Amino acid sequence: MSTTNLDTARRYLRAIEDGATGEALAAFFHPEVTQREYPNRLVPTGATRDLRALLEGAERGQQVLAGQRYEVRHVVEQGDTVALEVDWSGTLKVPVGKLPAGGTMRAAFAVFLIFRDGRILSQHNYDCFEPF
Repeated sequence: MSTTNLDTARRYLRAIEDGATGEALAAFFHPEVTQREYPNRLVPTGATRDLRALLEGAERGQQVLAGQRYEVRHVVEQGDTVALEVDWSGTLKVPVGKLPAGGTMRAAFAVFLIFRDGRILSQHNYDCFEPF
């Protein structure tokens, strides 16, 4: 049985939920991966990241979040592209804005993943955070 890009995308989100960092997370990415995070409340000017920056961000996230969950609402898969509409929630280890440590941050987002050789080559995030 072959694994589809959608299967890999779902495993990727589960790995993030499980706290994957380092090699466990890097296994999902093509070595030439780029991620574009469009401007949002946490990253007002947006950001573009390579593999190293993605892995460093995952490590930093471990310092801020006690846990996180992804609820996939809609999926479109076409060729090497998977588009996901997701409801995200994260339990905070530290206060963020008006949210206390132990509070829950929420966002609705869309993520577009382009795959090469079964790994994520490109990731574009459109994150819409609830007020915090």
